[in-house]
Amino acid sequence: MDLSIIIVSWNVKDILKKCLQSIFDKTAGIDFEVIVVDNASKDGSAQMISQEFPQVNLIASNENLGFAKGNNLGLEYAQGNYVLFMNPDMELVENSFPKLLALMNNDDKIALATCQLIYPDGSRQNNIKNNPGLCDQILILLKLHHLFQPKCLKHYLAKDFDYTKEQEVKQVMGAFTFSHGQIIRQIGGWDNDYFLWWEDLDLCKKIQDLGYKIVYTPKTKVVHYESKSFAQELSLIKQKRFNRGMAIYFRKHSGLLSYLVIKLLSYLSLGLAWLSQILKIKPKTQSKI
Repeated sequence: MDLSIIIVSWNVKDILKKCLQSIFDKTAGIDFEVIVVDNASKDGSAQMISQEFPQVNLIASNENLGFAKGNNLGLEYAQGNYVLFMNPDMELVENSFPKLLALMNNDDKIALATCQLIYPDGSRQNNIKNNPGLCDQILILLKLHHLFQPKCLKHYLAKDFDYTKEQEVKQVMGAFTFSHGQIIRQIGGWDNDYFLWWEDLDLCKKIQDLGYKIVYTPKTKVVHYESKSFAQELSLIKQKRFNRGMAIYFRKHSGLLSYLVIKLLSYLSLGLAWLSQILKIKPKTQSKI
């Protein structure tokens, strides 16, 4: 089989239906399967899939496993030579997958790839970053990235990245991660220590450390509605999960001092998130900064 598409979903029945319909409507010329891991949704998502998409391999979990564990559960059932990890809040606008398969088939050193992501209005979503550092993450924890962007932050957010050029990159957004099946299995899939957020940065760092390539291509595009699952949770809960993921990442990939700084500032960031929640301030995602 050419491709396994794994979608981890939580309480987004309507947008998931649109995503699945676009996959089956637009995809041609390849042998593929779709695996949906439903993280204990309460909105009838699993029933919708069973009734309207019987060709989908549905894995209905009794608990919310999070993103990393959900992806790994789907990976256990995947039969494809390549595996796409795709968010449910996405929609194909063309026959994208054969183009990504061709890219990866041409270079066996490519472990991960992604394409252009666009918002529903057609504007570009910035889905490429560089590896995180202490300077840029302190600014993000303290919400200062909304006020000014020094050199370290611009570098992390890849502000000078040319989205018209196919090229090797450091980090791709986990929402649409096209992977070489053998390599992703070799490293044990996603790191289960992460529940939500930072697991994609961790995965990309491991791929880099093994000497494999991560590639962005502008040859195809996919619509990303972005954060439809995350929008269901309060700012403070999201900040706790984000902070936990950041701390895990720095513990694994940076020195003790950096980890301790991140842990200390995490408490202050929770206070800022609580204030934002009280004042009903809607934070911007990093892709919109």
